[in-house]
Amino acid sequence: MPIPYWRLSSFYWFYFAAIGAFIPYWGLYLKNAGFDTVQIGELSAVLVACKIVAPNSLGWIADHTGKSLPIVRLASFLAVLGFCGFLYAHSYWEYVSVTLVFSFFWSAALPQFEAVTLAHLKTDAHRYSQIRLWGSVGFIAAVLSVGWLIDRQPMAILPAIMILLLLGISVAALSVPEARAISHGAEPLKLWRILKKPEVIAFFTVCMLLQTAHSPYYVFYSIVLKQHHYPSTMIGGLWALGVMAEIVLFLFMRRLLARFPLRALLLASISLAIVRWLLIAYLADSTVWLLLAQLLHAMTFGGTHVASIHLVHRYFGSQHQGKGQALYNSFSAGVGGMVGSYASGYYFDAIGATGIYTAAAFCSALALLIAYIWIGRDDGKIATVGQ
Repeated sequence: MPIPYWRLSSFYWFYFAAIGAFIPYWGLYLKNAGFDTVQIGELSAVLVACKIVAPNSLGWIADHTGKSLPIVRLASFLAVLGFCGFLYAHSYWEYVSVTLVFSFFWSAALPQFEAVTLAHLKTDAHRYSQIRLWGSVGFIAAVLSVGWLIDRQPMAILPAIMILLLLGISVAALSVPEARAISHGAEPLKLWRILKKPEVIAFFTVCMLLQTAHSPYYVFYSIVLKQHHYPSTMIGGLWALGVMAEIVLFLFMRRLLARFPLRALLLASISLAIVRWLLIAYLADSTVWLLLAQLLHAMTFGGTHVASIHLVHRYFGSQHQGKGQALYNSFSAGVGGMVGSYASGYYFDAIGATGIYTAAAFCSALALLIAYIWIGRDDGKIATVGQ
């Protein structure tokens, strides 16, 4: 059966378009709604906390039933219904409740769809980046158009835009066909044996630290730029520039994976993350340095994500793929995102953007040390992919 390239790509387009409409502007929306920086950080922590529980719960169900795609479809539809609650929420606790419901289903959909994509690709897993890049295209389209809109329309327009994009995710999920099951042959390694490997433990620790470092970017980057008097259109442009750089990387990723070990890609990406956060910490008033920092997004997010997806694919095999992708999402976007969002919100007023992004650089440096010592050093099977 041929790979349903455009139907898989359409899901990523709508999913990351929703992220492009949501992440850069939700902090501004909450600030406009009257919430302070601590509350914004707490609401962002609630948003990502669901990524600890939801992907794992549904990942276990998907791997035991072999029904990843129906779970994606159901979760996508319930995410739309959940987000509609923001149309009626007013108080802090109402926002917390709606965020919990919406985030539970939204965060559960993507890890299982990653497993669906890899199931369709089978032995062509190196083509993943060619499909995933359309998510980056969707992000750019959304972040630019929403930035342009909210410079001209009330911020209250944002929930309506999100609902339309979330509906697009549901429709795209319905269009994707089931992947044919693969014969597993030998008895697969038990999950607990995979999880106790030092390299796997180190991998999830690195994922958690990297997402902790990214959290101030996702939660407060737009607010920091507003403090430096950048207009919303330019804020959207800076977000889009980072993702454009990511798309360029995805276009060349197949060649890079054939030429360089995953270990090298991961270490280079983490090293550049340290540089990026320090640039934002100390040179945010310089447009030139901000442009450079955004270009580094290609590696700090794109490079680490592709390397991580391939590592999960190698570590967990086909029978544990749903659980593996869910665990990756939980440790990175879940635990790391929750800790980073809460801490950055709690300390933002005390130490400012400079302190927050310096702390992000420190987390990335710690991740680099752990990755250098443990990940891909002695395992030849993880040396290369796509050959």
